[in-house]
Amino acid sequence: MGLLQNGDLITIDAKKDQINIDISEEQLADRKKNWQSLKEPPSRGVLAKYARSVSSASEGAVTDDF
Repeated sequence: MGLLQNGDLITIDAKKDQINIDISEEQLADRKKNWQSLKEPPSRGVLAKYARSVSSASEGAVTDDF
């Protein structure tokens, strides 16, 4: 997800459990080469609130425990 950019077209296929991005392999390789992770996680704002409340991806990345 960190390699997505504004305007990218994505396709979600729930039957195949896939999310695909419609860019060339060359574009994807360039993005991977230039990608840098955040030095520190966000400490305020909506993303910080989400990060504090969401479960791990292996648990479904949900914000509510039922």
